[in-house]
Amino acid sequence: MKHTLPILFTMLLCGTSAFPQEGCYSRLQNDTLTIGNSRIERRFVWNGGNLMTQSLTDFSSGQVWTSRSLTPDFKVAGDTRSTGGRCSTKRIAETDIHPARLEVTVEFSLGTLDVRRIYRICADTPAIACDTYLKGSAAQLPDSRTVNAADRKNIESTADMQSQPVAATLDRFNPGGFHWHTRIVEFQDVTDWNNNLVFETDVIPYRKNSYRGNLLFARNAENGRGLFFLKEAPGSGVQLAYGGGDFTAEFGDFTVTGLGVTEKDLREGEWVKAYGCVLGVWSGGELEQLTALRSYQKNLRKLLPGRDEMVMMNTWGDRSQDTKVNERFCLAEVRKAAHLGITHFQIDDGWQVGKSPNSAVAKGSFKNIWDNPDYWKPDPEKYPRGLHPVVELGRELGVEICLWFNPSVQDGYADWEKDAQALVGLYDEYGIRTFKIDGLAIPDKRSESNLRRLFDRVLERTGGRVVFNLDATAGHRGGYHMFNEYGNIFLENRYTDWQNYYPYWTLRNLWMLSKYVPAEKLQIEFLNKWRNTEKYAGDPFAPANYSFEYLFATTMAGQPLAWMEASGLPEEALGIGALIERYKEVQPRSDPPRGRRTVGPFVDRIPVGRRRAGLPDLLPRAEPRPEGPDRNVAPRELESAPHAGAGEREGRRAKDRTPRNAGGGTSRAQRLRDVPLRTDPLTNHKS
Repeated sequence: MKHTLPILFTMLLCGTSAFPQEGCYSRLQNDTLTIGNSRIERRFVWNGGNLMTQSLTDFSSGQVWTSRSLTPDFKVAGDTRSTGGRCSTKRIAETDIHPARLEVTVEFSLGTLDVRRIYRICADTPAIACDTYLKGSAAQLPDSRTVNAADRKNIESTADMQSQPVAATLDRFNPGGFHWHTRIVEFQDVTDWNNNLVFETDVIPYRKNSYRGNLLFARNAENGRGLFFLKEAPGSGVQLAYGGGDFTAEFGDFTVTGLGVTEKDLREGEWVKAYGCVLGVWSGGELEQLTALRSYQKNLRKLLPGRDEMVMMNTWGDRSQDTKVNERFCLAEVRKAAHLGITHFQIDDGWQVGKSPNSAVAKGSFKNIWDNPDYWKPDPEKYPRGLHPVVELGRELGVEICLWFNPSVQDGYADWEKDAQALVGLYDEYGIRTFKIDGLAIPDKRSESNLRRLFDRVLERTGGRVVFNLDATAGHRGGYHMFNEYGNIFLENRYTDWQNYYPYWTLRNLWMLSKYVPAEKLQIEFLNKWRNTEKYAGDPFAPANYSFEYLFATTMAGQPLAWMEASGLPEEALGIGALIERYKEVQPRSDPPRGRRTVGPFVDRIPVGRRRAGLPDLLPRAEPRPEGPDRNVAPRELESAPHAGAGEREGRRAKDRTPRNAGGGTSRAQRLRDVPLRTDPLTNHKS
């Protein structure tokens, strides 16, 4: 996928070299390596290639932090000295996946272990990422196992204050000081079993302690400026070679731990990728902190409206599994989906010749898939003409056809090349370019590496046109901060059949995640509220107590997923098509807001001035109401005029509140509000 210019050179330690790239730069002068852009600069002491951060600069505020101790940023064992240090820089041109960036590669050896650190930086982004690769051998790669403070000696002298150094570190920075306030954020996926997905821990660092999470934000209370670390890895609970912690903090000394690699994963002739790490800077309040993080995340995969935006329908949510899936059923569903305004129709498990363990008609297996070379071909009994009639009808009606796919898991995805060819073949023959990737299990580094090879090969062969919906519902998978360059996340399975679909639960999960994960990376479900009403009898939070429009509105900030069969909807449900069409007019927006007020973490997925876009009464206010529909979830207005006075704002609000036909005219908002609400947005109860 990468389109690189043949600009590759070695910078000698004793020389001076510089490499600018569209606002990004790197230079190695004497014993100092500097990497930066207009927003951030990180300066290192060369140290034979095993870099030691010397200073970190936030150009937006003028803040320069100087490290209080010069210690290698990367460490895997004792006092082994680095040798053979070398540095190269190259410009990576813009592609359909990522914007242009500068990559600075530093290589060195620690005894028999070779280390490659690739620093990535994009223009106008206050963060620098680092990818670490290992090759060769090591007697042991420590796992940085956490220590229980209760097992330490009581403190009666300065000598007692000393703690054991962290055995293995991905990155570190020590700006010093005693007045840091940190927030560590831990994430859970495996959503078949978990419904609380974000855990925030606020800490004033003291003696050395370890913390779990993918994110650490640190704010200096003396000046309100801060930095953040993002560990690009699965959630803490499912990481490889996990020692029990991701960060250590000791006053103003911060370390990222947990490589995700053991000595058994190493190969003599092959680079093995450890977990990634990002260091960024910010100044101001929480909004500036989150904006700095989001500006980095936006660069991992470009959001192309024609490829990445979708209002998808998948029929698995009605629990018929694969019993109905065939040509006739899919043709009928595509017609109904088009009437509803759906842009993508995904055929889940059951379209293929092979049978999975989840099949309701014939139990199969995910193992040894390629014992049947026809496994990933359309079932000729269900689709006698292949998928062509369904795809052609979809093109005629403006509905893109998508498929479900489960890579062959055995032997660490050893058959990844066959899987990749199957996906490319479906793309070539039918134009299928959106695939739900299910059934993943990543028990070791080989599995992770081969999955990357699979995804990269498909993107390469299709020119970056494919989108993977990565299922996060079960197993050891990538979570929210790994594999982000490949598509979006299928967040959760929820079913009215099992009474585990509550709209406010779904909205709460989206709300909590979207603070730290771009909302457009999440597929969010809404279900057929007319099914299984008897199972919710007497439940005030039952889906039937909401309007269908409201259920759709809970998904708007993400990628909406109609988790249902369109043919099972009553006639009254079809009116939602007008709302979906209006939504699609504003959906392809990922630019930051320009209004005075925001709507909490949804800030960059809801267009400014949404009241005048005709969507005011369908969106939640800034504070989620996890208790359910008896709480106020009325929307908070976004003001499009950043300097409007109170009188002018109230005048606009009064105009928007004018009843239809009052005074012989209506506002533009009321004219567009042609889908009637059946739920009072202040209470969520039917009216």
